[in-house]
Amino acid sequence: MNARTALQIAAGIGSLLTARRVLRRRRRLDLRDKVAVVTGGSRGLGLVLGRQLVARGAKVAICARHPEELERARIDLTERGGEVFAAPCDITDRDDILRFVTLARDELGPIDVLINNAGVIQVGPMELMSTTDYEDALRTHLWGPLYATLAVLPEMRRRHSGRIVNIASFGGKVPVPHLVPYSTSKFALVGMSAGMRAELAKEGVYVTTVCPGLMRTGSPRHAIVKGDARREYALFAIIDSLPVSSMNAERAARAILDACEHGDAELVLTATAKVLVRLYGLAPNLLDEAFGLVARALPKPGERPARAVEGKDAESKLAPSILTRLGDAAALRNNEL
Repeated sequence: MNARTALQIAAGIGSLLTARRVLRRRRRLDLRDKVAVVTGGSRGLGLVLGRQLVARGAKVAICARHPEELERARIDLTERGGEVFAAPCDITDRDDILRFVTLARDELGPIDVLINNAGVIQVGPMELMSTTDYEDALRTHLWGPLYATLAVLPEMRRRHSGRIVNIASFGGKVPVPHLVPYSTSKFALVGMSAGMRAELAKEGVYVTTVCPGLMRTGSPRHAIVKGDARREYALFAIIDSLPVSSMNAERAARAILDACEHGDAELVLTATAKVLVRLYGLAPNLLDEAFGLVARALPKPGERPARAVEGKDAESKLAPSILTRLGDAAALRNNEL
């Protein structure tokens, strides 16, 4: 490559970056006084997003399945000065999500932002996963976001304005051993989200697909663990807590809302997730072989595997411990206890 060609390439890249900055500025949606719906908003990342939306002056509607958790979250957000609506909702039930969106609209006004955040996660060897595990994951991560999107989309289309943020996972871009139902459903969500983005952008509705790696929200406590539950949970909780492998939830939420405001197409979070996603795009066969080796090193199902339990019911000497200190603190902070 000669110097002239190199300069032309550099100039082309510079022009593209400049055009992207200009486009992001033009698309920016000020969240002040906007109405934002967050599913799974009672704890973890959903609650952190709710707090930051309130800080930006948005009106926030949150839903979750458990009334007690939801009420604690509502009080948390209200005490921070937010105008908040909260109601129990099963997002896997289309009628229920439509009811919730209708109530939120009546209480706060037309929906400007939808953040599909609700999630479930099953951890353990594939041979222990039932069809019900796959169905639960798909209902929560695919059908739930679809139902919520269809509930808010007509008014967004009429106004030619709206933001839809789908919280997927880097596990929806890269297959992760011992998370097969979760990864299956997140791959489905990534595909649906990207397709919706292409179709809706012309109408002023921008869909953002978020693919985070591990974030310190305290969520492992509510993971469904199968097989050697104590070892599975300890491994998950430790990796989810260490700074080298996980990200501060508040920093992640700021990045997500920035992408939402500017109508970005995709956001991959954590350095590890970015590297794995790029490697998988470049050399999928090589990375699949590597994941096969990782799977061999993970806990075995055992001859008589224990029944499925929540992470918090599979504690051991390693979890909680000093290795999970940051994750445990996040669980306390984010209504996960």
